[in-house]
Amino acid sequence: MQFRFGETALCVNVPDRAALLVALADRLAARKGFALATINLDHLVKLRRMPDFRRAYAAHDLICADGNPIVWLSWLAGRPVDLVPGSDMVRPMLATAARVGRRVALVGSTGETLEGAAKVLETEVPGLQVALCHAPPMGFDPTGPEARAVLADLAARDVGLCLVALGAPKQEAFAALGREVSPTVGFASIGAGLDFITGHQRRAPRWMRALAMEWLWRSLSAPRRMIPRYVACAGILPGLAVQAIRQRD
Repeated sequence: MQFRFGETALCVNVPDRAALLVALADRLAARKGFALATINLDHLVKLRRMPDFRRAYAAHDLICADGNPIVWLSWLAGRPVDLVPGSDMVRPMLATAARVGRRVALVGSTGETLEGAAKVLETEVPGLQVALCHAPPMGFDPTGPEARAVLADLAARDVGLCLVALGAPKQEAFAALGREVSPTVGFASIGAGLDFITGHQRRAPRWMRALAMEWLWRSLSAPRRMIPRYVACAGILPGLAVQAIRQRD
């Protein structure tokens, strides 16, 4: 499944969870860095109007579908992929890193969330080594001097996998810079994944997620922020559906 923005083409190239974990295991074992993005409709809205975001996304090696509309569009395109939410993949990705003996880092969110998440995850994931937790201050520039210092620290601590919880577009910009500055580190953008683990944010109940109704839960939880976002997402769906159908062989 491909999305085009002028001369920039972005391809959902991770079809399912199994393929993602195989790719991560191979790259981590080979000490080969990567950047993983989890694309959704909100990202597509931002990608249309933010050239810097497009450039950051284009630097990513792996892109998976983090939203049912992306999965539905892939069906229309005749190139089906499975839903692979970043939040659901936190524990499996960390377990993969632990299995191949690579250290991990948590960047983003708040100090309280990172500390709590590290404790929970080190208890739940055998062999997990959290080498660094870094919660940037307000106004953090994901491509500025502080970001470069964090990236240098990751390399110095021999981190294999860095989970980035800065929200879009900051997390993707940080990961793209990381591919350049710290080429042996893998970066995975996970949004609110760590906040869900610590309970600082509540995720939709499993039955709502199974019915593809997580958007409703989020709208009711934060209407002022989420309803305008979902309106913008709905506005681009018809055009995306047409593009998807045109990709059929």
